[in-house]
Amino acid sequence: MAIKDTPEEWTVTATTTPFTGNKTSVRTDDVVMPDGGTVKRDYQVHPGSVAVLALDDEGRVLVLCQYRHPVRQRLWEIPAGLLDIPGENPLHAAQRELYEEAHVKAGDWRVLTDVYTTPGGCDEAVRIFLARDLSEAEGERFAVSEEEADMELARVAHDELVRGALAGELHNNCLVVGVLALAAARSGAGLDALRPADAPWPARPFEA
Repeated sequence: MAIKDTPEEWTVTATTTPFTGNKTSVRTDDVVMPDGGTVKRDYQVHPGSVAVLALDDEGRVLVLCQYRHPVRQRLWEIPAGLLDIPGENPLHAAQRELYEEAHVKAGDWRVLTDVYTTPGGCDEAVRIFLARDLSEAEGERFAVSEEEADMELARVAHDELVRGALAGELHNNCLVVGVLALAAARSGAGLDALRPADAPWPARPFEA
């Protein structure tokens, strides 16, 4: 049996949106269960995100430390951001985030993995890219504000990030998934066997 996620949609008899925020909202659906009963399901509606595991020639990953108020911690993360425009090409969004958060560009892009962050309560889909052949971006640095104004940037050996993830010292979803996916790819078919940067993404379709 092939182990593969498959599309499916159960009948929704009613939908309300009790909260609408700046970027996301909360939706309540009345969903018909297999036994014929109906239950309410509340979930966050999210535009989707991209993240970038930027790997330099010395095997170090570009990471940043940022305060995250909901969990009351400063978390080490990889560059990431929202898909601000419906149907936006995720590669373009990833290139923008790498420039804005780290003032770096990359000459080689691959899809590392695609994930749903919390499918039990949010429809956020994230595409994590692998970026290599790094260099400093041209022009002035992007002006940051709010939490991003306090960010700390570093380049950390990939093996050290794997150790930290498995030791429970690093908790950011995209960082943990990204560094472990990179380790799996390296031990498998290799990084050049990863999907191309413009690979289809059914969770967030886009124009190439």
